[in-house]
Amino acid sequence: MRTEKKKKKRWLKFTLVTLLVLALAVGTYAFTVYRSLNAAVDDMHLPINRDKSPKRTEQVTLTKKEPFSVLVLGVDERQGDRGRSDTMIVLTVNPNQNSVKMLSIPRDTRAEIVGRGTEDKLNHAYAFGGVEMSMDSIEQFLDIPIDYYAQINMEGFKDIVDAVGGVTVTNSFEFSSDGETFPKGQITLDGDSALKYARMRYEDPRGDFGRQNRQRDIIQAVIKEGASLSSLTNFGDIFGALGKNVRTNLQFEQMMDIQKNYRSVVGDVQQMEIKGGGKLINKIYYYLVPEEEQARIQTELKQHLELN
Repeated sequence: MRTEKKKKKRWLKFTLVTLLVLALAVGTYAFTVYRSLNAAVDDMHLPINRDKSPKRTEQVTLTKKEPFSVLVLGVDERQGDRGRSDTMIVLTVNPNQNSVKMLSIPRDTRAEIVGRGTEDKLNHAYAFGGVEMSMDSIEQFLDIPIDYYAQINMEGFKDIVDAVGGVTVTNSFEFSSDGETFPKGQITLDGDSALKYARMRYEDPRGDFGRQNRQRDIIQAVIKEGASLSSLTNFGDIFGALGKNVRTNLQFEQMMDIQKNYRSVVGDVQQMEIKGGGKLINKIYYYLVPEEEQARIQTELKQHLELN
């Protein structure tokens, strides 16, 4: 009996020690992940000259699970040139409806450029006045507050795709771009291929809309892969790529609030499309959005943001 009791005590002691070691290991790993994420967010954080949108009376409170909006700008940065925001995507996030609305704005959309007093292509706002002029002009166009922004260096976007281990998307038709062929159906892309895939426009019968759809698919695939358990093993590469290629006015605490309070929304991403038509004005191509279509988009986004 005593021998059996001693054995049980030894096994209990061994089990407790093992659990303690595992707990310490997990805690150390979690702390390492936390510290790496905090450092990456410090690199990413680039505040703008306003505390809240002028279209809000009070700043949105993420701890209260209030709906909010984000402007995603994909920028082709050039040496000695700010570049243009060839990708403009507005996300509205509503935790009460557990959904995200994703609106791609055609880069040639003709609208008022706030701060210049002229109408021009919306993607020129970034070239004229950076992130803030882009936010102001898109707020004016959509008549909704833009609470946050995320600027992505498209040249470096391939680093992010590689960091999450590549992405899988469904291609609607076969095409070739920059010497690479993309077959129809489900395809897996590394960083270089994903950038080629997202940028192709001229071979697409849908033109800029086709390019926008591919860009949205790539972004959604990156988010999906980045949120998977397998990404925990290469968090250093992911955080490093984000810190190098993404800029945002979101702070670390706000990102943690979003992760905590809004994680359920990623299961329902609803894509929206602006309908309009192309027209040459003074020999320059613009995408013109009819007033009734603009009003329809504004109403849908306002309802999703629960604005009165």
